[in-house]
Amino acid sequence: MSAFLAHFLFVLAAWTVTIKFAFPAAFALAEGSPVGAYIMWDFWWAAHLWLGRALLRRARYALALAFAMSLAEIAIVTVKLALFLGAPEWTVWTASWFVNKLFVLACFSLTLGWLAARRARAGAPFAREDR
Repeated sequence: MSAFLAHFLFVLAAWTVTIKFAFPAAFALAEGSPVGAYIMWDFWWAAHLWLGRALLRRARYALALAFAMSLAEIAIVTVKLALFLGAPEWTVWTASWFVNKLFVLACFSLTLGWLAARRARAGAPFAREDR
């Protein structure tokens, strides 16, 4: 499961970079606007790459990082979605942001569930079934 989550994080990071940086920059260039006009600046994608790499390498800190990042991401995304859904303004930018946030929420909810199941089994940190 750790390898699946790592790859999910890599795909999520690539998708995030595409919809938050590459697509908005290309659109701005095509429109003749400044290249950063539509970019949604954040660097969570880098943290997702870090966690994915830690899970694949079975770093000592990987499970603690996964737990902390899951709690942080779930809390942040839940608040952002609640604020947005209070008065949604649907555009191509907010729609892509919204879908991205749903996938981030799914990824980290799955990660937190996996960690809870591991804790319930009280197994070793990367038990045989995780390979």
